[in-house]
Amino acid sequence: MDEKILKSLVLPRHIGFIMDGNGRWATARGLERSEGHKAGAETFRTISTYCAKLGIESVTFYAFSTENWKRPKKEVGTLMKLFRAFLEEAQEREGENEALGFRIKFAGDMTGLPKDLIRLFRTCEARSANKTGTTVNIAVNYGGRAEITAAVRKIAEKVRKGEMGVDDITEDTVSAGLYTAGQPDPDLIIRPGGESRLSNFLIWQAAYSEFYFTDILWPDFTPEDLDKAIIDFCSRNRRFGAVK
Repeated sequence: MDEKILKSLVLPRHIGFIMDGNGRWATARGLERSEGHKAGAETFRTISTYCAKLGIESVTFYAFSTENWKRPKKEVGTLMKLFRAFLEEAQEREGENEALGFRIKFAGDMTGLPKDLIRLFRTCEARSANKTGTTVNIAVNYGGRAEITAAVRKIAEKVRKGEMGVDDITEDTVSAGLYTAGQPDPDLIIRPGGESRLSNFLIWQAAYSEFYFTDILWPDFTPEDLDKAIIDFCSRNRRFGAVK
């Protein structure tokens, strides 16, 4: 993004990305769907790096939903291999990631994942915990309803133990139990791939998000496409229920 344009904009603090269209991208090229996921992983690296350079506070990438287990076993296996490759590469590129200030967090039910992958996730989180740049949330085995349910269970347990009362339950209490606790809610959610729905992504946090849908498939999504989405976002009048 041109520096003059950048300085004139109030950028979103948190952007969510629904990475859609990898399989269709591969099919259109006569390739196996796994090749689309590999291409999508490269786009993830490019866009997360670009967001860091723009100074975006938080980004959340929808990488694998709770519903994605229904996909063919081979495809699920490929995705798990990609996660491992990403985590191993993150360790190898620790110096570069440190220069960008990445703080990596994982959102989702870790108990449903292979144990070696969970260890890699936790190691990656621990190594970047003190970074102060862009927080990169990677939603794996994630579902918005499941996230809210887990937060409510935590609250119910505290009430059961007498640690808090029913009257103490507020929106902030629920938010504090979510995977994105301590981060701003997403100002902008971008979905490439031609679909116009949230698909169970950040459904609590997205209460006042702006949405940007495009037919571009995720592997073809570029920093220039992100610029367009941000400029479109900045042209909107966000009233949050008030009159302006």
